Amino acid sequence: MQVLKKVIIIMILVAPSLLSADFANLQNEIEWLNTSAADWYHIDIMDGQFVPNISMGLPIVKSIKKHATKPLDVHVMMLQPERYIDDFIAAGADVLTLHYEAVMHLDAALTSIRKQGAKAGVALNPSTSVAVLEPILHLCDVVCLMSVNPGFGGQLFIEYTIDKIKQLKQLIVQKNVTTLIEVDGGVTIENAKKIIHAGASILVAGNTVFTSDQPAETILKLKNL
Repeated sequence: MQVLKKVIIIMILVAPSLLSADFANLQNEIEWLNTSAADWYHIDIMDGQFVPNISMGLPIVKSIKKHATKPLDVHVMMLQPERYIDDFIAAGADVLTLHYEAVMHLDAALTSIRKQGAKAGVALNPSTSVAVLEPILHLCDVVCLMSVNPGFGGQLFIEYTIDKIKQLKQLIVQKNVTTLIEVDGGVTIENAKKIIHAGASILVAGNTVFTSDQPAETILKLKNL
């Protein structure tokens, strides 16, 4: 008797983090990424208060949008980010991710993002349990699990993130929603496979891509895992 096997194909998205790009040649960085296998551009917004660093702001997002041919994945690491939802979407954010720890009325913020035609994302710091998302998971197009404490690139992957990915994937299945799991921080060629196997489908890679001798090839390797 012939046994039929179900084959599940997982589409892996790679979102190079521009925090590791050469800021003095940002247009050139965007243009070579346009021709690469990268899927999104991950843009980190930091205010020096929610995280101990200051990075890009609205003018940079607008400038990147002028040259980018792929969606902008804007990750807002700042206090009261809901004040700037309209501004970031107007600047070109296709995916707008806010931190659970920084927003007072998260359900209203996510609803506002989706009403304006962007994908709504929620980011969780390493010490925040995925269980907090249960009431609002249906509003989350993306959940970004921080696998480092946010603020700086080049940090080492926090290993217990694997368990959090599995827990979140189980919750997504239970809730019967289509939320995508994004992992941000310390993603490498060496650990990407276990991240994917745990249930993630979006890999944010900064140093791994931009310090590579062959960055476009590195993006392909991540996608083909």
